[in-house]
Amino acid sequence: MSDALHNFTDAGSVGVSIVALRLNEKPKDLNHTFGLKRAQIIAAIFNSVVLILISLFLMKEAVMHLAHSTHVEAGVMMIVGGFGLVANVAGTLLLHRDAADNINIRSSYLHLLADSMSSAAVIVGGLFIYLFNAYWIDPLLTFAISMYVLREGWEITKESVEIIMMVTPASVDIKEIQAAIEGMPAVRNVHHVHSWVQSEHDLHFEAHVEVDQNVSVAETTKLQREIAGSLAQDFGINHVTLQFECGLCGTKALV
Repeated sequence: MSDALHNFTDAGSVGVSIVALRLNEKPKDLNHTFGLKRAQIIAAIFNSVVLILISLFLMKEAVMHLAHSTHVEAGVMMIVGGFGLVANVAGTLLLHRDAADNINIRSSYLHLLADSMSSAAVIVGGLFIYLFNAYWIDPLLTFAISMYVLREGWEITKESVEIIMMVTPASVDIKEIQAAIEGMPAVRNVHHVHSWVQSEHDLHFEAHVEVDQNVSVAETTKLQREIAGSLAQDFGINHVTLQFECGLCGTKALV
């Protein structure tokens, strides 16, 4: 049951991810100054939400089948599961290397991983039915696999939505950054701070930095390099925008 439904969604999931990867490669232009990097995040949300909905549906169906057992052909189950397992494991291995570093690919990888688990469960279920007439095994395995996929799908959805909502990355400690910048010579305070993830490996940071009145433009350039270097080394931030000023802003709130 779970194997059939997961396999049905594979082509769509991989197709969405491929389209997102191609959009990600498009160059920036005047209308898309950040490029189309968020396409991969949108694809990850789509794929993971589909997985969550499928998992919830399969859990409901599994409970119904546990309550009302239905006859299935064990031999057919094992043959179909065997073919599915070979195909799904091959696809999973192809995506495994890049899944850890790309949330879009990880969402498709989860689809194929779920299919591999489902195919293996179909074989095990068919064997149990053949040996012990344990018809309850198929819905039980379906429920267990769906629980796992539901949890993983939720994690990808949560991470993707946080990127879309420009939540401060977990690796970035704003208070620690404030202390580091304000500890530099000639810096009075740092305020209007923003930090977000544009895409998975593209961390941005921007802030207003108030400096002493006698600081020259050349000195702020040197200070910019020092701050950017510190943020890159300590927090992995690779895109830093700073506005140096002296008494310009009326409010000095950190964010």
